[in-house]
Amino acid sequence: MKTTHQTAETKFVEAKGIKFAYRSFGKDSGIPVIFFQHITGTMDNWDPMVTDGMAEEHNVVLFDNAGISSTSGNTPDNVDAMADDAIAFIEALSFDKVDVLGFSLGGFVAQRVAFKKPSLIRKMILVGTGPQGSGGLDILPQTLATSQKKPAGEGIVWMFFTDSEKSVKKGHEYWNRLTLRTIGRDPGTTVDAIRNQMKAIVDWGKDVNKSYPDLKAMNFPVLIVNGSNDKVIPTYNSYTLFEQLSDGWLSLYPDSGHGSLFQYPQLFVEEVIGFLK
Repeated sequence: MKTTHQTAETKFVEAKGIKFAYRSFGKDSGIPVIFFQHITGTMDNWDPMVTDGMAEEHNVVLFDNAGISSTSGNTPDNVDAMADDAIAFIEALSFDKVDVLGFSLGGFVAQRVAFKKPSLIRKMILVGTGPQGSGGLDILPQTLATSQKKPAGEGIVWMFFTDSEKSVKKGHEYWNRLTLRTIGRDPGTTVDAIRNQMKAIVDWGKDVNKSYPDLKAMNFPVLIVNGSNDKVIPTYNSYTLFEQLSDGWLSLYPDSGHGSLFQYPQLFVEEVIGFLK
């Protein structure tokens, strides 16, 4: 029987003394696509319409980084250390070349993986994210706090989607899809892990060299995707990525926010599969 987002077994691999939890499904051959997740998120926060869609053409690998959900260890409070852990995970699976999809905080981590181990990356997709020194990250603690005061489901819809009727409707559909996996679900992320993730994000937003030498060093294709009004990592940061990357491709989706890939999952999958080809 075909393995899907809902049925993929949670497996473990050890590296750096950390027992990493991951799920792999889709094509058995070809370059795998490694998914890097957002703050608070686990493997069960990925939209199955995105992951199953990608799995039609690629080997999809979801994982919890150090200290998150089913993975052991402690969550670092800086992006550099998160990237080191991610590299250790990828190498533990004996992959010598991967494609990477980094969403939000996962996009920060993906960029540092590329800087530290450029030979590992073939192509990259960065969604709802921005370069080091991104503007607007200082208010993220308040944004997350507002989201967490709302009822289950409503908070994530408020953060990831716009206030339009159409976008909110798509947000609820996304939230419902997250419940489709009923067996072997990931535990939630701990408060301590989220606190360290938040510090890493806020520090990422501090002023840096605005010539962006790390971005200019990326010599592989990068697809940048965002919504028209991202309240988590403001959309203009995506344009900065596009402006600074030598082989960047920018795609902005209408009437959408941080979770643009979940509002337009079919369009996103089609675009990414085309890009990876």
